[in-house]
Amino acid sequence: MAHPGEPHHDDLAGRLNWLRAGVLGANDGIVSTAGLVVGVAGATTDRTTILAAGVAGLVAGALSMAGGEYVSVSTQRDTERAALDKERRELREMPVEEEQELAGIYEDKGLSPELAAEVASELTRKDAFRAHAEAELKIDPDNLTSPWQAAWASLVSFALGALVPVVAITAPPTSWRVWTCMVAVLAGLMVTGVVSARLGGGEPRRAVVRNVLMGTLTMVITYYTGVLFGVTVG
Repeated sequence: MAHPGEPHHDDLAGRLNWLRAGVLGANDGIVSTAGLVVGVAGATTDRTTILAAGVAGLVAGALSMAGGEYVSVSTQRDTERAALDKERRELREMPVEEEQELAGIYEDKGLSPELAAEVASELTRKDAFRAHAEAELKIDPDNLTSPWQAAWASLVSFALGALVPVVAITAPPTSWRVWTCMVAVLAGLMVTGVVSARLGGGEPRRAVVRNVLMGTLTMVITYYTGVLFGVTVG
């Protein structure tokens, strides 16, 4: 039983992983799109050009993130299914050896040989496949990773993050564009830094400093690249 005020959910780790992926997607959307629009703003003051570049970067980045995540998680899911199929086959062909293997796993966790054998026997009688999937493979057979969920999470989080620099650089007057964008981007990176640190149990200050330095360096380099390109073309 869980302690009062301390709920234990089987899928808690999975939800935390999705949240981390969402935060990282938003962070990537903020930084990469900010670098793009600031670089374009360094080369031209035309609002339509900057907006077009920002929207194109948002769409391309979101689709790229979604596609990459789909392929990655699909590969992981295929690997999980292959491992589960192999485990089913081994349980059919060598049930005694598999029960001994399960006992060995619990013995390695600290149980006495007698208790480990008893636990393995009890779990095998109840549901041998699930017992091996969870103890040996660390896989919940009823909760395999979903590539579509991962793809949508990456697409949405990247797009939301990318909206920050796009709106911040196109909404204000020309003289305020770059500074407004930088302030908005750094504020967004502070938020994602704090959230990612909280989810990972890390130190928020370090995460924020890393994010801010990375974002600042990206925008400074891309801005002056755009300035140089604009001067050269002009």
